[in-house]
Amino acid sequence: MVYVPFYTIILTMPNDNILITGANGQIGSVLTDELRKHYGTDRVLATDIRILTKADGPFEQLDILDQDRLSHLIKEYKITQIYHLAAILSAKGEQNPRRTWDLNMNGLFNVLECARQLGIRKVFYPSSIAVFGPATPKVSVPQETVMDPSTVYGISKQAGEQWCAYYYKRFGLDIRSLRYPGIIGYQSPPGGGTTDYAVDIFHYAVRKEPFECFLQKDTGLPMIYMPDAIRATLEVMEAPSEWISVRSSYNLSGMSFTPSQLVAAIRKHVPDFKVTYKPDFRQQIADSWSSSVDDRIARQDWSWKPEYDLKAMTADMLKHLGHLAVL
Repeated sequence: MVYVPFYTIILTMPNDNILITGANGQIGSVLTDELRKHYGTDRVLATDIRILTKADGPFEQLDILDQDRLSHLIKEYKITQIYHLAAILSAKGEQNPRRTWDLNMNGLFNVLECARQLGIRKVFYPSSIAVFGPATPKVSVPQETVMDPSTVYGISKQAGEQWCAYYYKRFGLDIRSLRYPGIIGYQSPPGGGTTDYAVDIFHYAVRKEPFECFLQKDTGLPMIYMPDAIRATLEVMEAPSEWISVRSSYNLSGMSFTPSQLVAAIRKHVPDFKVTYKPDFRQQIADSWSSSVDDRIARQDWSWKPEYDLKAMTADMLKHLGHLAVL
């Protein structure tokens, strides 16, 4: 297989019109901007249940549980691709499990059914390391493994993976998916996940305020820097269909570290940064997850390779947040 980089591939793609659900979220806001750079602002419709106060392109309010509204927008904007990001994440999900299941699963069904009925060309569905659980290997989790999620978010994502594979096999719907690790980015606030300490901590460091971490200092988890997460999303979506061998969800890895390792990296730039540890209910969630994943299938199929390690990510986060703080 000859690998062609994403930025070359996209130039050969047809004039797709894209709809993003959950566009106001941590990933959605960054992904919307990136897609608009490549497809054109008017070809990317951002949707969310929360109204944007300032929209830099087409925006429509959408409750993902309203299938009729979703169908209407697909027809009105002549949508050909859907990036379905609307979901309730792990920590917030445990506060209202039934609501989380309803939104995460029925929202996905609405997208899948609209895509099937209206001839959508491609769908992106984000999964998560939350699909793993206590019986999953703790290190270098393989692509095919035991999945016994311990949160309603993880349960919904595991079920979602299987429904995506089913719609591909049963209806030929071209669905692509990634199991995101914890995502770290400066562009938007965290969205209620168990790995969010790794975003918050940078804001405290820039303000030179003491930080209280809700995980134990030696809790290792898989992470990825936002630019790598966005690039992986675009690359898997633009890869030729014959390159995609996984129709549930690809393992994806960027880096793995513990809170204490992240603190040490930050202190190389902010030596007096003070951190204490006070584990809460999120510690139990983190303990059920694995510390690293094996993403060799993604690397083989569409030549995935992260660009940022802990050192490079830390420097870039502090650079951007420091600049934003000055402004």
